[in-house]
Amino acid sequence: MPLSVQKRREKQKAELRSELVEAAHKLVQEEGYEGLTIRKLAKRVGYAPMSVYSYFADKQDILFALAEDAFETLARRIEEHPSDDPIEALQAVMTEYAAFGLGNPNEYRTVFMTEKTRPPEGRSFQEMHEANPAMKVLITRVEACVAAGKLQGDPRAIATMLWAVGHGTISLLITFPFYPFGDPHAFVKRMCDLQLAALSTQNVPPLTDTPVNC
Repeated sequence: MPLSVQKRREKQKAELRSELVEAAHKLVQEEGYEGLTIRKLAKRVGYAPMSVYSYFADKQDILFALAEDAFETLARRIEEHPSDDPIEALQAVMTEYAAFGLGNPNEYRTVFMTEKTRPPEGRSFQEMHEANPAMKVLITRVEACVAAGKLQGDPRAIATMLWAVGHGTISLLITFPFYPFGDPHAFVKRMCDLQLAALSTQNVPPLTDTPVNC
């Protein structure tokens, strides 16, 4: 059955947005934060700058789109490494997160180390966080560790603490490349193993008194 005019327009709009996000990824990988501009993005895909503004209000909107796309890619990569051992499955999350960050330092710095002062129009930070596929995978694997008795406490709190350690470690490796950390991937593993060992000795309480939907 042929697509209606509206459906065809929606499909074309989604395809163009996807093309813009892919072009933005490449710009950031090649030129970093400063290289990501509406004008350069428009030139990259062969459209007028005003066409890009119909998809993204400003640079920060592009950063949100890049972050969401990166988290989807990361979630798919993590799911490619299942394990019957819940701790090994959890470690695979951190391994893939590190591989993504260290393999794409310009993009990691731009997407994950740039302050987000406001959410995109019509959305909230909470909604974006709850829809984050990579965080969902991380929490699910922490829940498996808790169910197996390997960890104790609130899964979201444990996941957030592991994310904080992973993000902090990768950020240091990217911003201080000449410090003698040794092999970067091995250093990330050491930091995460240390955090897991510490978490396994305690019952981790929730981060806040307000329940959060997973």
